[in-house]
Amino acid sequence: ECILSGIMSVNGKKVLHMDRNPYYGGESASITPLEDLYKRFKIPGAPPASMGRGRDWNVDLIPKFLMANGQLVKMLLFTEVTRYLDFKVTEGSFVYKGGKIYKVPSTEAEALASSLMGLFEKRRFRKFLVYVANFDENDPRTFEGIDPKKTSMREVYKKFDLGQDVIDFTGHALALYRTDELSAIYGGTYMLNKPIEEIIMQNGKVIGVKSEGEIARCKQLICDPSYVKDRVEKVGQVIRVICILSHPIKNTNDANSCQIIIPQNQVNRKSDIYVCMISSAHNVAAQGKYIAIASTTVETKEPEKEIRPALELLEPIEQKFVSISDLLVPKDLGTESQIFISRTYDATTHFETTCDDIKDIYKRMTGSEFDFEEMKRKKNDIYGED
Repeated sequence: ECILSGIMSVNGKKVLHMDRNPYYGGESASITPLEDLYKRFKIPGAPPASMGRGRDWNVDLIPKFLMANGQLVKMLLFTEVTRYLDFKVTEGSFVYKGGKIYKVPSTEAEALASSLMGLFEKRRFRKFLVYVANFDENDPRTFEGIDPKKTSMREVYKKFDLGQDVIDFTGHALALYRTDELSAIYGGTYMLNKPIEEIIMQNGKVIGVKSEGEIARCKQLICDPSYVKDRVEKVGQVIRVICILSHPIKNTNDANSCQIIIPQNQVNRKSDIYVCMISSAHNVAAQGKYIAIASTTVETKEPEKEIRPALELLEPIEQKFVSISDLLVPKDLGTESQIFISRTYDATTHFETTCDDIKDIYKRMTGSEFDFEEMKRKKNDIYGED
């Protein structure tokens, strides 16, 4: 919602952004001090003295990494919110195989040294990576006999004779198969702590929002599912476990931050399990403390058992906070009511699926695809060149 309000403001729309909460972020808020996190999860008593000062903590409820070349970075650059952000590179991405975790190779040297693959597998994998690097969908000479419109990825793996373990970490850990107030900068209005009493409709279309007896009139409305429970449906659940540690995760070379992906096949599941870890190095925890969040899509009636393979990698855990959230999606496209509803956050540790949702809502609202270059030209027309 924040990004869409920013994009619409940059496009010259008049935007009012209201939030029932007294803080930014909604369900993906960052909680500080630590005492508030204990209260939120109904943990009895105060945090022990070993946790340090409560104000040193700033815990994301739904943390996600930005892909360096991903869609969200492009959106943030377009909306110029990057003026107010500092980026910090994650120290490593890891994948789970046979009960252990291994670093996902990010350079040719790491690939050659990796114990994820045997010698002959490395040679085949290198050929595959060279093929991927050279592939250009507009140049059939790079296809090497593979028609991208008729060939499945499994057939491509077979062509390069890659084994199932390599397929798992390539598809899930490499390809990832599965806060900003910018609106105000461009003339939008941001109002916190505004209870939404009623969404005003006329002839099946939204015409305003009622808050504290006053009506703010509008032509279009963007909101998350919690504001319109009658217009969304449940399609599943996500379990998230926030873990406070006093040590880096084992076998990560004492990384201060990392991502771990447990491919579904490694633990006989239909969904991957994700771990996102950050630490005091990011000014979100007391000195010497680490925050790891494990998440996955719920598949059984015992979600805490499902997440156990991730928690075993994190032991010993000083304190954990467990939440199970419904996955909600809009019942319709919103084109008739002009109410455009976002999906709830999924279990992934990156923003790519969220960006797909942003682009989908943008298309439904405007009737056109989200085009970064076109947006840039439009912004320059309205606000002038940078």
